[in-house]
Amino acid sequence: MKGIIFTEFLEMVESEFGLETVDAIIEAADLPSEGVYTSVGTYEFNEMVSLLGALNKKIDKPVSDLLYAFGHYLFGRLGKTHPEVIQNYTSPLGLLYCIEDHIHVHVKKLYPDAQLPTFKILEKTDNSLSMIYSSSRGLYRLAHGLIEKCFEHFNTSATVSYELLKEDGTEVKFDIVQNAA
Repeated sequence: MKGIIFTEFLEMVESEFGLETVDAIIEAADLPSEGVYTSVGTYEFNEMVSLLGALNKKIDKPVSDLLYAFGHYLFGRLGKTHPEVIQNYTSPLGLLYCIEDHIHVHVKKLYPDAQLPTFKILEKTDNSLSMIYSSSRGLYRLAHGLIEKCFEHFNTSATVSYELLKEDGTEVKFDIVQNAA
């Protein structure tokens, strides 16, 4: 997993819960990297699992809720660090529709060894989108948070529902309906 995910996650934890919490979860997680990450480095996914588990124990919030909150945070941070990706779009549905063909292509240029989830578009209308999220990591709640924050970025909202197609969350169908203005 790319280091930028770890650095942004720890920055979110610090901004929400304080530096003491960051130190506590790093120590509790007993990480091979010792919690030292660079944005361009690559680290074991299990380190993120350990950090999430440690944060869950520290603040007593479900891991799925932590991932969802991180998705919200991450969209804003990525939008600030890579505005060129988002500024090409005039609507959240347009941006989401182009995840595979444009956004992930851009990410791969920046981080060639990134292991990204896939998003298969099933159906798109003027105000809705259905797609399948697939990832061996099962971080669909992170994707859920990113999707919702995408709509906030465009000053609109949507109803986002999801259905687990595989119990472990590695394949999930998202149905997104943009709310009327």
